Amino acid sequence: MSSLRAAWRGVDAALALLLLAVMVAELAAKAPIGAESATTPVAYVWAALITLPIALHRRYPVAAVLVAAAGIVGYATGHFTAFPGYAAFAMVFVVSLHCGRGRGLLSFGAMAAALGVSLAMQTSPTVTPSTWVMTLLVLAVAWLAGDNLRVRRQRWEALRARARRLEEEREERARQAVTEERLRIARELHDVVAHAMSVIAVQAGVANHVIDSRPELARQALGTVETHTRAALVEMRRLLGVLRQEGEPSASLTPSPGLAEVSALVSQFVEAGLQVEMTVTGEAVAPDGVELSAYRIVQEGLTNVLRHGGPKATVAITREPGLVTIGIGDDGRPTRSGGKPGHGLVGMRERVAVFGGTLTAQPRPGGGFDLTATLPYGAAA
Repeated sequence: MSSLRAAWRGVDAALALLLLAVMVAELAAKAPIGAESATTPVAYVWAALITLPIALHRRYPVAAVLVAAAGIVGYATGHFTAFPGYAAFAMVFVVSLHCGRGRGLLSFGAMAAALGVSLAMQTSPTVTPSTWVMTLLVLAVAWLAGDNLRVRRQRWEALRARARRLEEEREERARQAVTEERLRIARELHDVVAHAMSVIAVQAGVANHVIDSRPELARQALGTVETHTRAALVEMRRLLGVLRQEGEPSASLTPSPGLAEVSALVSQFVEAGLQVEMTVTGEAVAPDGVELSAYRIVQEGLTNVLRHGGPKATVAITREPGLVTIGIGDDGRPTRSGGKPGHGLVGMRERVAVFGGTLTAQPRPGGGFDLTATLPYGAAA
């Protein structure tokens, strides 16, 4: 930024020196006409006072304008041959362009007054009525041109700033979408892995306990371990396939599970040794997102029962228009309370919060645990 400022100051200095050179060349080359005076060293001093303040108009616009106006009036008293109007036009233009409308009007007024005094001091044939008209007209054009360019430049800068803001907002929305998708995938992976590993751990423990006394039961438990391991791998491959995909999802991917698949899910827990009593009330069809969240809540809730409660669990699902209610409870050993909630409970709270629902989870006084989740959608949400 400082280098750009220095570059523009260099441009201003070059413009001032160019105007000074024009006046000096005209003073040196032009012969006096009528009452005009011959060029003296004082004329060059006045020429410098008229032109050089342009180099400082960005930092000191009012001072530059007043010095140049005073120089024009002083120059006019000498009746020299060179016309100082070019420098006045340039001063009005650059101040209007760089210093705002108020200072632009100040420069126009000061230069109009200075040139008016200067022209009034001259005599015919040096000054004619057309000279007055042309001088004021060109001065007005210089102010209008500078002010118009300033307004246009401000408008373009505002448009560029707005475009930058829109681009930043678009990138922020894209980053937010990526973050939300990663959180969703993380929840899905946690639900899949936690459920599978819980069943595998329970069945592996059963197999290890009865492998010598009841090898057929150990073989059955190991078969359950194999089934759940393969199912978990398939689900993880599906989720990872979604992450690797570019563009639209493939139609070959397994659809996300919903409440229709809860019966099969309960059967897996029954095979793992958990006694589950399930009731479903109502037949309202919820959106896919609600169906998936409800499925995952049942999965996580039964996984927690398998790991911490049991041996019996109840699942009650109520499907109403605009609302899905899920209740999960168990009559197992008392659950230790007061510790930090696990990722499963946190994940269920996040799923419920997405739809503006509620989640209550509390131990029963005589042992076991109750969990109730509501997932509103549509008008209910």
